[in-house]
Amino acid sequence: MTWDHSHKPVESLAECLQVAFDAGGKRVTLPMSSAMDIPTIPAELFTKFQTSFYTEPVDAVVKALGVE
Repeated sequence: MTWDHSHKPVESLAECLQVAFDAGGKRVTLPMSSAMDIPTIPAELFTKFQTSFYTEPVDAVVKALGVE
């Protein structure tokens, strides 16, 4: 089995965050490739989340689960 380690930016990041917020989300873990899209997110929406970024898939899982 091979793993695709490409880290594509999240499409429509502001929309995704709005959906997450409406569903009660409080934390998001995003690929570093989405960091450049942060200016497109309304500040009042972005600040409602505890945000962390990842560079590797394993890092994303660790951060999402809140384990070290």
